[in-house]
Amino acid sequence: MKATRIAVTGAAGQISYSLLFRLAAGDLLGPEQPMILQLLEIETMADAMAGVVMELKDCAFPLLQEVLVTADPYQAFADADLVFLIGARPRGPGMKRKDLLSANAGIFSEQGKALNEVAQKDAKVLVVGNPANTNALITIHNAPDMNPQNFAAMTRLDHNRALSLLAEKCHSPVMDVRRVSIWGNHSLTQFPDLFHAQVKGKPALEWVDMDWYENDFIPTVQNRGAEVIRLRGKSSAASAANAALDHMRDWVFGTPAGDWISAAVLSDGSYGIAGDIVYSFPMIAENGLLQIVQGLDINDFSRSRMKRTEQELLEERDAIKDLL
Repeated sequence: MKATRIAVTGAAGQISYSLLFRLAAGDLLGPEQPMILQLLEIETMADAMAGVVMELKDCAFPLLQEVLVTADPYQAFADADLVFLIGARPRGPGMKRKDLLSANAGIFSEQGKALNEVAQKDAKVLVVGNPANTNALITIHNAPDMNPQNFAAMTRLDHNRALSLLAEKCHSPVMDVRRVSIWGNHSLTQFPDLFHAQVKGKPALEWVDMDWYENDFIPTVQNRGAEVIRLRGKSSAASAANAALDHMRDWVFGTPAGDWISAAVLSDGSYGIAGDIVYSFPMIAENGLLQIVQGLDINDFSRSRMKRTEQELLEERDAIKDLL
């Protein structure tokens, strides 16, 4: 069986450390699919990266045929089938959001060009590094020969957080919760939508009241990442890696019948959202393609929040438009 080439950037970082061993164990592609890991990391992280590779080898994973480590994106993405863009410039002291956007624009424009040149033309590319939505937009603009539908920014972590919080509130297992949606940006403006969600087949809002939904659930999902940092002293790593794996698995194998996931994709104007921004919608995956769920009724409560997060993404795009 031909090995799948999986590229991972920021490979010595916390999220990647939680992801790589699960990939190598077959948690993404199953117990029979061999793989080659192609890991991108900056040269100053060479020692840490060497330690990670040692551990991968010491696990003696039967499915792991080869591990390539490089600081060159053209080598890391060569013939890649699946790509996790995890590495990104973190916000430094005194750095404004516009500065962060500009710093990452250079990284993701270079990676987009490399993907365009050397990756498989149908490679699936998931952007995890923040600000993920706009980083994905930059990558898409710099990979004009690839199908924009093969790029997504990760809002699956927000989606999973929403599933878990709703399940806990309803004293139900997560498997009984369906059709939660995350709209917009992976930021504090995101809109976690329960108006179409179900718990044990009944509308979620028959299980919870609007006061809890508006004043507890929504801000808890929006601020969950900051709360993890406050308590743990570090940003979400294992849960982010798990979400990346969940997203890519559903993208490859398809979403369960009657349910959907959340993912940020290049807007096609659905639900009146502006084009040329990467915006999170409820999505289904079928035959290896992500498709926006259509025909959902959007009330005024939802619309105002969807527009607020859309506006933030338009402002982010305008801040780096000269770099697109």
